[in-house]
Amino acid sequence: MNSSIVDLSIVAIFYNMRREAPRTLFSLSQAYQRDLGELTYEVIAVDNGSSEPLDPETVTSFGPSFRYVRKAAAPPSPVAAINEAVAASSGRHVAVLIDGARLLSPGILGLAHRAGKAFEAAFVYTLAMHLGPQVQNLSILKGYNQTVEDGLLDKLDWRRDGYRLFNGSSIALSSKAGFFSKLWESNFFVVPREAWEELGGMDERFVSPGGGLVNLDFFSRAMAMSSLTPVMLLGEATFHQIHGGVAANAPMAEHPWARFEAEYQAIRGQPFRPSERAPMYFGTLPDATRTLLRNSLAGLTA
Repeated sequence: MNSSIVDLSIVAIFYNMRREAPRTLFSLSQAYQRDLGELTYEVIAVDNGSSEPLDPETVTSFGPSFRYVRKAAAPPSPVAAINEAVAASSGRHVAVLIDGARLLSPGILGLAHRAGKAFEAAFVYTLAMHLGPQVQNLSILKGYNQTVEDGLLDKLDWRRDGYRLFNGSSIALSSKAGFFSKLWESNFFVVPREAWEELGGMDERFVSPGGGLVNLDFFSRAMAMSSLTPVMLLGEATFHQIHGGVAANAPMAEHPWARFEAEYQAIRGQPFRPSERAPMYFGTLPDATRTLLRNSLAGLTA
């Protein structure tokens, strides 16, 4: 581990995301994130086998704490690259963005840091959203594409106020009905390094493209750790940009869930089951999240 210790190490995985990565990295920068307080953090941007790799200078332009790592010859699964990057990082806590196409809302880092102080050994996680009028597995069949999304992001003026992303997005399938649902996974989570190591990081037996269900598997295992307090951030989320992702951008008729779960069953010896453990809630409710909050409350009785 690097000798220069920081509070948080963020590992973000990119694959052929020259369009999406600069936005994601900006959403991780001090120029965008709010109320960071004394939080110190580093961002490790891992280009995992892209045929069109990121420009290293683009990555480092977001600040001295941003590092670029290129895996020129990499398998379809990013799991080994994630574990390797975490092992080389210096944070007391670890955050993973397994899909680098996801923008963050502007309060995530500061709130995650404060939650880590408020709760001993917290597993902090966020809701997942898809940019566009519907979950992208559906909206791509109705004309939603990168050009449309570029226009949407320009209209939202999200760089000035990232909470406006809630006004141009819908809830991801794995996040069910919203904040108070029992999520299947989180596309941005923070965990103490000791817990990451006790869990063995992400399981490298998940070799499917994109990691298959490895993110769901890690989420479920972390939620099952009695030493960790699960903390759901209210009023925050990640927002998926369309990029041709193997699962998030597959039409439902072509979704790889069946083969992903077959891999999961071969590894775990049972079908995937989401965690039933209820989290603590921590955060605020910016105006742009009020509609989602009402929908989340309605989802409790659905």
